[in-house]
Amino acid sequence: MELECILRFFENKTILIIGATGFLAKVFMEKILRVQPNVKRIYLLLRASDNEFATQRFCHEVIGLDLFNVLRKSLGANLESYVFERVTPISGDICDVNLGIKDSILREEMWNEIDIVLNSAATTNFDERYDVALGINTFGALHVLSFAKKCIKLKVLLHVSTAYVCGEKGGYILESPIYKGDRLKGTSRLDINVEKELVEEYLDRLRVQGATNEEITSTMKDFGTKRAKLYGWPNTYVYTKALGEMLLGNYNKNLPLVIIRPTMITSTYKEPFSGWIEGARTVDGVIAAYGKGKLKCFLGHPKTIMDVIPADMVVNSMIMAMVAHANKSSQIIFHVGSSMRNPMKLSSLSDLSSLYFTQNPWIDRNGKSIKVSKMIVFSNIDMFQAYMAIRYKLPLKVLWLANLVLFQYYREIYINLNRKVKVVMRLVDLYKPYVFFTGCFDDSNTEKLRVTIRENDVDMHLFNFDPKCIDWGDYIMNTHIPGLIKYSMKR
Repeated sequence: MELECILRFFENKTILIIGATGFLAKVFMEKILRVQPNVKRIYLLLRASDNEFATQRFCHEVIGLDLFNVLRKSLGANLESYVFERVTPISGDICDVNLGIKDSILREEMWNEIDIVLNSAATTNFDERYDVALGINTFGALHVLSFAKKCIKLKVLLHVSTAYVCGEKGGYILESPIYKGDRLKGTSRLDINVEKELVEEYLDRLRVQGATNEEITSTMKDFGTKRAKLYGWPNTYVYTKALGEMLLGNYNKNLPLVIIRPTMITSTYKEPFSGWIEGARTVDGVIAAYGKGKLKCFLGHPKTIMDVIPADMVVNSMIMAMVAHANKSSQIIFHVGSSMRNPMKLSSLSDLSSLYFTQNPWIDRNGKSIKVSKMIVFSNIDMFQAYMAIRYKLPLKVLWLANLVLFQYYREIYINLNRKVKVVMRLVDLYKPYVFFTGCFDDSNTEKLRVTIRENDVDMHLFNFDPKCIDWGDYIMNTHIPGLIKYSMKR
């Protein structure tokens, strides 16, 4: 498999990207447009009222980003014409049959032309509304599969999942499928259709009761978390992604199906340039809160492995998996992470974050630098709760009483401290399953792709996804946190 063969695979091909405004989809699209100008067509599915609005969303939320600066520098004023000769934004919705594409002529055209389908659509909120998460992460995957089956030239369908569909399992986690009805704990039978019916019953009951939108959202979030934990998953996100994999495996039949399971995705390592990121992703919420002075302590075992992987390495693995698995009537799973080849401990990430923000203090909206002390990491939940009670909750109670007596004299102080406590408790609640995670992700299938690259003289700079080359200290200090600050952390 020579470099030319990899690039040639995408030559004159038509690609459908679902979840087109998502982080990975953008990095993937930029890569294809940059390295293969002879791609025939890239259809982008976006939620929009019509194709015109879909195009507006694409221009505003995708092509206008700094991510495309390398192409912008290369093409100059020709960038827009270059892109629109190859890219067609279309309105649709993964939650609907036929992906919500109403134009029957366009649908037929797509079914006759599409060679590659990439589904990177997902709601990644850990505590998403259960109805929303089921619609996108679970039944959305089935809608994509149904659409792909109608594509007569289909070479490969690639579905982006997450390595954490394993739940809170420890030990050596294999690149194995999840079968329909599997559960991680409990004796209750897991039936995806029953889950859908339960959601509809809940929603109907809430509407009859006259519940507000806020009450419906809160109830459905709690319901999703409850159902996830009933079957052994820590949150609604990974649970509904696991359900999506179950449906794909059950109804796939003979389609060439690739499931990519990345771990925690971070900023780009090298391509199209170092440090690009969008949003505070997974562990970045903790880093951002710490740098802004909102987080002084956290919970987690110092020896826990923080399995992170740069976005461009994930995209390179996706490209290689598409090429290697094209036209094979079977399913294959790839773990894409670093815990197997180049692990980084939680203590290292904590120390590097402390060092960075000590040397480069965050400047707030008033122009003041925020001083940070070394983050305290508690390896025991009881110690953490005792610290929070003494350091924050007791002073909050005192301030609350003082405000009653002194006519809200300390109101601003109370609000500020209460906000900090809520930030800490929410982050701890969301990330507790991962800061005590004891699993290590087997990546045997992914390593076979790397071996293929090494044996066939493929340009490692262009398609590198080997985490062993990463110096975590250098990457976190000089690439990731600076990129996080530049592109994602708001004043």
